Amino acid sequence: MPDITPAGGRPWEPGTATGVGSLPGIDPVEACRLVFDELPDLPHLPELPARGAGADMIGRSAGLLADTPVDLQPSGWRLVPRPGVDLRRTRDLLARDLDALSEVAAGYTGPLKVAVAGPWTLAATVELPRGHKALRDAGASRDIAEALVEGLAGHLADIALAVPGARLIVQVDEPSLPAVLAGEVRTPSGFGVLPAVEEGVVVDRLRTLLAATGVPTGVHCCASKPPVGLLRQAGAAFVGLDATLLTPADDDAIGEAVEAGVTLMAGVVPARDVELSELSDVCRTVEPVRSMWRRLGFAPEQLREVVVVTPTCGLAGATPGYARVALRRCREAGRALADGSV
Repeated sequence: MPDITPAGGRPWEPGTATGVGSLPGIDPVEACRLVFDELPDLPHLPELPARGAGADMIGRSAGLLADTPVDLQPSGWRLVPRPGVDLRRTRDLLARDLDALSEVAAGYTGPLKVAVAGPWTLAATVELPRGHKALRDAGASRDIAEALVEGLAGHLADIALAVPGARLIVQVDEPSLPAVLAGEVRTPSGFGVLPAVEEGVVVDRLRTLLAATGVPTGVHCCASKPPVGLLRQAGAAFVGLDATLLTPADDDAIGEAVEAGVTLMAGVVPARDVELSELSDVCRTVEPVRSMWRRLGFAPEQLREVVVVTPTCGLAGATPGYARVALRRCREAGRALADGSV
């Protein structure tokens, strides 16, 4: 892997903005151009779930699992004994994404973020061969995590070949993690819930994945009450969260993470179409993180070093025009933090 440590110890510059992952549309070349146009400081490999099964976060990530084939059933993705047409389609879609990335990012040198669903969200979503959630079976959950480590390594190697000048950064998406910890993952019938997983087991499995990538790796959790302290213990280089959902109850864990050197990727720009006038005031956009920062009592000049601006989750559900404006507002908000104008 190429060198990943710039001046200041973080793989991006102060005031940077980036995306979360998903975008509207079905054209991967167009999506990559949008990302590199509007988020030049920290572009990411986009997901385009509108293309159908296999292009979504779960399908794409399940398709990466080494020697662990999946197939699509009416209830969702399921572990199966041998590869089938759904897995081939999923991998074909990813190959097209990498071709688009190689075309658009030709000659690019700089940080590039890649997202993958985490082991606990996959275990809470993918089903066993006989139909129950993989999370129910400790051995199956472990196998998924191990297959993800191996599959992600191959995925990163493919991206490094597609964009040789990129300094890779990995975002592990764990939207189901709070439910896993709280024992709130629903059974396939919807009438029951699976037992909570011990915190130590969750931390160990995440730590193994984060350490195995060999590049800066963090965890994104867009749910309310994100387990920031647990993610810090697991060694996350950054934590992605929805800043509009944070409350003072989250402050202690966030403050401890910041003091430990963890960066925050803070969702502040609405992902769903709103009146564009609501996005015109940069001060209003970044107010959730500025309010949090004041509560934490850190020096104002540190904010630009610690916070990367992102949209909130769900940008795939927006119109293409709004998505472009939202990413542009993220960039403007990040640069406003950098120059101290907000």
